[in-house]
Amino acid sequence: MSTRTTESTVAFEHPSSLRALDGPQPPETYRVMIDEEEILGVSFRAYRRTATLLQTPAVSVRGGLSQSHLVDRADLEAALEADGKASRAS
Repeated sequence: MSTRTTESTVAFEHPSSLRALDGPQPPETYRVMIDEEEILGVSFRAYRRTATLLQTPAVSVRGGLSQSHLVDRADLEAALEADGKASRAS
């Protein structure tokens, strides 16, 4: 079974909290890694998400140690949606 990891970034304009992290994170851009495994036995190439990782500190922070936190996909999407609503209300 093959696996793949894709990397992207998410940007928060306001302090945001995720259950997997200790306390709110500052408004910054963060690196997100998504691990997926191939679904075998189908007639086309398909993958299922197995993990969503958020890397701290933010992308703009240079030096020091970084940590990857296993986060719930729905929790991350909800935090991004709440951040967007807060931005539109400002």
